[in-house]
Amino acid sequence: MASYIPIFLMLAAAAGLGIILLTLHQVLGPKHPTEEKLSTYESGMSPIRTARERFSVKYYMVAVLFILFDIEVVFLYPWAVNFRALGVFGYVEMMIFIVILLVGYYYILRKGALKWD
Repeated sequence: MASYIPIFLMLAAAAGLGIILLTLHQVLGPKHPTEEKLSTYESGMSPIRTARERFSVKYYMVAVLFILFDIEVVFLYPWAVNFRALGVFGYVEMMIFIVILLVGYYYILRKGALKWD
């Protein structure tokens, strides 16, 4: 348990510093709210609709699928780095992995998950 003391001290110091800096900002920071400063700003354009508008499920499907396939592609990097060391076994394993990814990609294309109607 004694070996964890430095970790606990570091966590306490980080939490304490965060609390101190947030408190200093609240106390010493400028407070001059104006109508323009309090308005919503997005890419230099004024908002045209409410923030409570509902998004299509397709939007979320594309986002989840992007994250899914993006994370899967990350697994290709360690394989590429150790390509020669893994030999034929590593090559066959990665080809199986890529085929599984392509089957999933084909499935979502056939289901129409990426179509913006």
